[in-house]
Amino acid sequence: MRFFCIGDEDTVLGFNLVGIEGRIVTTESEAKEAFRVALSSKDVGIIIITEKVAQLIRSLVDEYIYKQSFPLIVEVADKSGPIKTRESIKQLVKEAIGVNF
Repeated sequence: MRFFCIGDEDTVLGFNLVGIEGRIVTTESEAKEAFRVALSSKDVGIIIITEKVAQLIRSLVDEYIYKQSFPLIVEVADKSGPIKTRESIKQLVKEAIGVNF
């Protein structure tokens, strides 16, 4: 099982340093193509995608997340930090089960 990273140059190069292959994208069409390549690789088990790139192709990412269980798609913040409009995991857990940690 392999990881595959889709994101900005700094994020992809950072993951490359630890041996994770990836694609640098800056446009919606590049993001769609990179996502298609990652999904078509049978040995990719986890796709790491930056939040900003995922926003470019949100409908594709969400459709895949809700319909498929493999590979796992993990959204990460890029060098500029998390997207402010997205709720944090901490906030989602608090709302779901009422536990504040």
